[in-house]
Amino acid sequence: MKSTIKIQNLKCYGCANTITKKLTLLENISDVEVNNDEQTVSFRYENEADLVLVKSTLQSLGYPEFGETNSLGEKAKSFVSCAVGRIS
Repeated sequence: MKSTIKIQNLKCYGCANTITKKLTLLENISDVEVNNDEQTVSFRYENEADLVLVKSTLQSLGYPEFGETNSLGEKAKSFVSCAVGRIS
Protein backbone atom coordinates (compact mmCIF):
# COMPACT_ATOMS: atom_id res chain seq x y z
CA MET A 1 0.00 0.00 0.00
CA LYS A 2 1.07 3.58 -0.51
CA SER A 3 0.39 6.54 1.76
CA THR A 4 1.13 10.25 1.81
CA ILE A 5 1.12 12.11 5.11
CA LYS A 6 1.13 15.88 5.45
CA ILE A 7 3.44 16.79 8.33
CA GLN A 8 4.35 19.84 10.38
CA ASN A 9 7.77 21.47 10.99
CA LEU A 10 9.28 20.36 7.67
CA LYS A 11 11.68 23.12 6.71
CA CYS A 12 14.55 22.03 4.51
CA TYR A 13 16.77 19.36 2.99
CA GLY A 14 18.19 18.51 6.43
CA CYS A 15 14.70 17.64 7.67
CA ALA A 16 13.98 15.60 4.54
CA ASN A 17 17.29 13.76 4.84
CA THR A 18 16.65 12.76 8.46
CA ILE A 19 13.10 11.64 7.72
CA THR A 20 14.17 9.58 4.71
CA LYS A 21 17.01 7.88 6.59
CA LYS A 22 14.92 7.05 9.67
CA LEU A 23 11.88 5.76 7.79
CA THR A 24 13.98 3.68 5.41
CA LEU A 25 15.38 1.82 8.41
CA LEU A 26 11.89 0.65 9.42
CA GLU A 27 10.91 -2.86 8.40
CA ASN A 28 8.26 -3.06 5.64
CA ILE A 29 8.71 0.63 4.69
CA SER A 30 10.04 1.50 1.22
CA ASP A 31 10.01 4.17 -1.49
CA VAL A 32 10.20 7.04 1.00
CA GLU A 33 9.86 10.45 -0.66
CA VAL A 34 9.77 13.79 1.16
CA ASN A 35 8.29 16.85 -0.56
CA ASN A 36 9.38 20.04 1.22
CA ASP A 37 7.12 22.31 -0.85
CA GLU A 38 3.97 20.36 0.00
CA GLN A 39 5.21 19.29 3.46
CA THR A 40 4.42 15.64 2.73
CA VAL A 41 6.03 12.24 3.19
CA SER A 42 5.07 9.42 0.82
CA PHE A 43 6.01 5.78 1.30
CA ARG A 44 4.96 2.18 0.75
CA TYR A 45 4.01 -0.09 3.63
CA GLU A 46 2.55 -3.56 4.14
CA ASN A 47 -0.05 -3.26 6.91
CA GLU A 48 -1.79 -0.82 9.25
CA ALA A 49 0.74 -1.46 12.03
CA ASP A 50 3.46 -0.17 9.67
CA LEU A 51 1.46 3.01 9.04
CA VAL A 52 1.07 3.59 12.78
CA LEU A 53 4.80 3.02 13.27
CA VAL A 54 5.67 5.60 10.58
CA LYS A 55 3.38 8.19 12.16
CA SER A 56 4.85 7.62 15.62
CA THR A 57 8.41 7.73 14.23
CA LEU A 58 7.69 11.03 12.50
CA GLN A 59 6.23 12.44 15.72
CA SER A 60 9.26 11.27 17.74
CA LEU A 61 11.52 13.10 15.25
CA GLY A 62 9.49 16.31 15.70
CA TYR A 63 7.31 16.05 12.59
CA PRO A 64 3.75 15.32 13.74
CA GLU A 65 1.00 14.75 11.22
CA PHE A 66 -0.84 17.90 10.13
CA GLY A 67 -3.73 18.51 12.52
CA GLU A 68 -2.04 16.80 15.47
CA THR A 69 -0.67 18.70 18.46
CA ASN A 70 2.52 20.54 17.58
CA SER A 71 4.03 21.44 20.94
CA LEU A 72 7.12 23.54 21.54
CA GLY A 73 8.97 20.31 22.41
CA GLU A 74 8.12 18.77 19.04
CA LYS A 75 9.22 21.92 17.25
CA ALA A 76 12.53 21.77 19.13
CA LYS A 77 12.96 18.10 18.19
CA SER A 78 12.47 19.00 14.54
CA PHE A 79 15.30 21.54 14.74
CA VAL A 80 17.60 18.85 16.15
CA SER A 81 16.50 16.38 13.44
CA CYS A 82 17.09 19.08 10.84
CA ALA A 83 20.61 19.77 12.10
CA VAL A 84 21.46 16.06 12.15
CA GLY A 85 20.17 15.73 8.59
CA ARG A 86 22.35 18.58 7.40
CA ILE A 87 25.46 17.05 8.96
CA SER A 88 25.01 13.53 7.59
